Amino acid sequence: MAHSIELLLDSRSDGIIRAAWQALAAAGLPSQVNVTSATNRPHITLLAAERISPDVDEVLRELAPRLPCECVVGAPVIFGGHSLTLAGLIVPSAELLALHAEVYRLTVPFVTGEPFSHCVPGHWTAHVTVARRLSREQIGAALTAASGLTTDLASRIVGLRRWDSDQRIDHILVG
Repeated sequence: MAHSIELLLDSRSDGIIRAAWQALAAAGLPSQVNVTSATNRPHITLLAAERISPDVDEVLRELAPRLPCECVVGAPVIFGGHSLTLAGLIVPSAELLALHAEVYRLTVPFVTGEPFSHCVPGHWTAHVTVARRLSREQIGAALTAASGLTTDLASRIVGLRRWDSDQRIDHILVG
């Protein structure tokens, strides 16, 4: 399992993304709405690793003055593999890239092993997951069903959390 540090969106943006989740499920497609955890919510992963010590929490709480900040959930993006993931691409403002780099720098000393390579500054693709485990045959229908995410969604990042996959709990650090 993976631990992660994640950003949380304002309630309006959260609701719009959840509506896309619902639309996918109503169309009989895989959707994040099917994740039944009480902590399941739209988020932007900043850093993921095998394990992140809870000792990082106090350090990351010092970033509270940097939130809220603006962001845009942009065009749909598809990540490959043996199955596909549909997500909303986060348009990376200078402010968001700087926040990502700072969270990465502050968190790395508390990581067991190495952070996952797709989270390293300069290699990070900021996104909000809409659906996982889509087949190639389903992707067109998924894009149609999630059409509410085909225009830019002006959003605010209002929170920061640490996800502990071992205990399946989130720790709200800011927000």
